[in-house]
Amino acid sequence: MKNKVVSAAEAAALIKDGDTLTTSGFVGIGVPDALLAAIETRFLETGHPRALSLVFAAGQGDGKDRGLNRLGHEGLLNRVIGGHWGLIPKVAALATAGKIEGWNLPQGVISQLFRDIAAGKPGLLTKVGLETFVDPRQGGGAINAISQKPQVRLMEIGGEDILFYPSQNLTVALLRGTTADEAGNVTMEREALSLDNLAQAMAVRNAGGVVIVQVERIARARTLPAREVHIPGILVDAVVVAAPEHHLQTYRTAFNQGFTNRMRTPEGDTRPAPLDIRKVIARRCAFELPVNGVVNLGIGMPEGVAAVAAEEGLLDHLTLTAEPGVIGGQPASGLDFGAAVNCDAVIPQNNQFDFYDGGGLDMACLGLAQADGAGNVNVSRFGSRLAGAGGFINISQNARSVVFAGTFTAGGADIGIADGRVEIRREGQARKFLAQVEQITFSGARAARLGQPVLFVTERCVFDLTSDGLRLIEIAPGVDLERDILAHMACRPIIAEVQPMDQRLFVDAEMGLSKDLLKLDLPDRIGVDPAAGRLFLNFEKLRIRNREEIDRVGRLVSDVCARQSGRLDVIVNYDGFRLDDDLEGDWARMVADLTNRHYRSVSRYSGSAFLRMKLGQVFPDARPHIFENREQARKFLDSGEG
Repeated sequence: MKNKVVSAAEAAALIKDGDTLTTSGFVGIGVPDALLAAIETRFLETGHPRALSLVFAAGQGDGKDRGLNRLGHEGLLNRVIGGHWGLIPKVAALATAGKIEGWNLPQGVISQLFRDIAAGKPGLLTKVGLETFVDPRQGGGAINAISQKPQVRLMEIGGEDILFYPSQNLTVALLRGTTADEAGNVTMEREALSLDNLAQAMAVRNAGGVVIVQVERIARARTLPAREVHIPGILVDAVVVAAPEHHLQTYRTAFNQGFTNRMRTPEGDTRPAPLDIRKVIARRCAFELPVNGVVNLGIGMPEGVAAVAAEEGLLDHLTLTAEPGVIGGQPASGLDFGAAVNCDAVIPQNNQFDFYDGGGLDMACLGLAQADGAGNVNVSRFGSRLAGAGGFINISQNARSVVFAGTFTAGGADIGIADGRVEIRREGQARKFLAQVEQITFSGARAARLGQPVLFVTERCVFDLTSDGLRLIEIAPGVDLERDILAHMACRPIIAEVQPMDQRLFVDAEMGLSKDLLKLDLPDRIGVDPAAGRLFLNFEKLRIRNREEIDRVGRLVSDVCARQSGRLDVIVNYDGFRLDDDLEGDWARMVADLTNRHYRSVSRYSGSAFLRMKLGQVFPDARPHIFENREQARKFLDSGEG
């Protein structure tokens, strides 16, 4: 039996000029820093290895010197394919300057491609990336003019457009675990994520390449529990024991037992965050949270949604996820991003993207850097600054609904909340709503065509996406439409009927959001006057998201009606009522059943002309009986015309 333990320098010497590397890691989690540092040292001392290619899925770095930044030297790299570039500015600078070939492909695609390469498949077929900058019709993900070899091809299968991502010839894998035995079997008990280590090791091993794994410690050969081994020794050529400073659990945390999810941590500090514009945005996004649904929250502004959900008592009614593989629990932020505590499960990254791509996400809340009138969003490229798409394309394209969250403008804005109103003391220098985004990371036209619900939430207004483009639907108190919104947009949104943003967003107190989302107040929305034979239904600001909620409304109303001596006249308040389009038929059938069994006549009202029009479509036989206010609805019943 060969003892596979070597020094970092000996491992670096295994890498030849022209090799194609793949590396593990997500931000600062699972990054083989000792191996990367050894390669950098060898290159700076000898000029070798050089002309390496690099293929990676998630961003691996701290935005400064660690992680893949260690490879950011002219001559060391000549070709890079990666998912997220924002944390590796040294490598990104080489690509944007045209000193290396570079492509930005979706993180999930690269993650899944490792598995297909391991299986000897020619590549990956998927719809992920269609109508974005990754689509060959929009550049194919190339970062510069010298990047000519296509890394994605457009195909037609069964009459539909499909993207084909060809397999890469990987020759070296640099991976990370916790414990290795002398035979190269590797466990990951102190790691926060398992990532794509197994798939990457298989891909390189099956191609006849070299697999090198960085660990904390060595065990005697074949003494590790088989069920704990993530990377079998048959796949591993060399093992390196890293110094502690090169084997932090994350780039912010040396080690947190909670991040291993081998124990549950105590309840954290849930004191409310101070009321500022970031919290206002997070609160408005939280109004869209799907009860009992599965949610992905992006890094940055969307992170605040989890805190609001905790304040409002909603975390037990959601499953939060993060793209590297955590399911449930509380996601971490900053340079801990990707880790989580108190998870239900931690699965490989490629499996998480399988779940996402198949429509497993009920909602995604993601950052908003640039948008345009067609609803396109850019988070990946800003002039010479290369951020990269990361998992954004997979997530935004396939979630059942998506909310983009961000400030309305950027760069030096001074905006506060006072007396329940937004105060814009100094406007941001840079516009976010442009005539055309610099790069399409999310296609508004595709989303609108497929009927995907999309919201754009800022501190001063909210837009939704229609088949005709961006539509303004809400304005915050204290904000002037012309001065504070339209004057700072290079595109003109559709403006029909604009509602005020909910006043609770701007008050430093709990919003009672659990009542709204969990429908805890539904019985209080139903009133009856037995003497007059009249039923009052208050559906003001009620949001109906699924068939179960429709059934509950029907049962509650029916139970009240059944206790009365005869049929009832009904007045229904639909002010601010929201019903997802695909549920209109189910709602109409529930109401028709109640009408047939319990109602004598019905009048409905809403102050919104748009909502009255929608109600007329849902209840085509009731169009003359949909009024602007309660008084008109009451008078109609009093007249006996119903």
